[in-house]
Amino acid sequence: MVATWIDLVDPNLDEVRAKAPRELEETAIAQLLAPPRHEDEPRPTLVGHGDYVFGVFLVAVARREEDLVYYQEIDVVLTHDTLLTVRKTPPSEHAACDVEIVKKGVKPDDSAGMMAYRLIDEIAERYLTLVDDLDEEIDELEDQVEANPADKTRARIGSLRHDLLHIRRTLTPMRDAVRRVIDNTVEVEHGPEVFPHEVEIAFNAAYDKFLRASDGLDLARDLLAGVRDYSQAKIANDQNEVMKRLTVIAALLLLPTFIVGLYGQNFVDIPELRWHLGYLYVWGVIVVTTALQLWWFRRKRWF
Repeated sequence: MVATWIDLVDPNLDEVRAKAPRELEETAIAQLLAPPRHEDEPRPTLVGHGDYVFGVFLVAVARREEDLVYYQEIDVVLTHDTLLTVRKTPPSEHAACDVEIVKKGVKPDDSAGMMAYRLIDEIAERYLTLVDDLDEEIDELEDQVEANPADKTRARIGSLRHDLLHIRRTLTPMRDAVRRVIDNTVEVEHGPEVFPHEVEIAFNAAYDKFLRASDGLDLARDLLAGVRDYSQAKIANDQNEVMKRLTVIAALLLLPTFIVGLYGQNFVDIPELRWHLGYLYVWGVIVVTTALQLWWFRRKRWF
């Protein structure tokens, strides 16, 4: 039997009821019609409902020029001979997730389960690409730590950390859902089998990609932590340099202040007060001691 792929974009209730391969539960219909959200919600899943399988998948998309990560939702209803996909356009975006490359890769003899595999495998591939983009972003940030202001670097680190956290919240449940297919725990209560053995074997490839993406996220998190530590060390080093300069200035002013205070005391019997060269003598002492301090600090490379 030839399987059918029905693809809907932002459908209404009548379209869903007309195209659905089975009578769907109200909870499934509500999810199919729910508007897309800004954050990583709803939580991805893949579960059996009666004689069909219902799933929710999220594709994280990065726009590097805007430092933006947004999510494209794809809901699926799967029977042994029909794959229904509902693609939703994210808020503030103009298009839903593009699946044309998946459709072109579908073979005439593919079952509905195999079509679902090809779709999920493409989603996993996009997460691998996303992780590579994040690594490039982190490398670029590390290269700019010396040149960028500390507050800008700190804000970018916080933004990337936020993106990593939300990507993990979508990636991990999808990886677990694919694992359940491999373990043959996503089952329908009655009717023909949705995921035959050859499809379960094929899902290993998608699971491997999700696993590699998870490992890549862990590495990206470690790299970002390294950039954060480097930035903090640079801030501390810059503060030390400032403290050195302030110490030099304070030390340069300390001796002249002491000398002026010494000769400014209200005592009569200070010999230099009656000496006609006393004024020049005091200035000479100030200049010599200041020069000696400058020489010493320059030798220590404090300025």
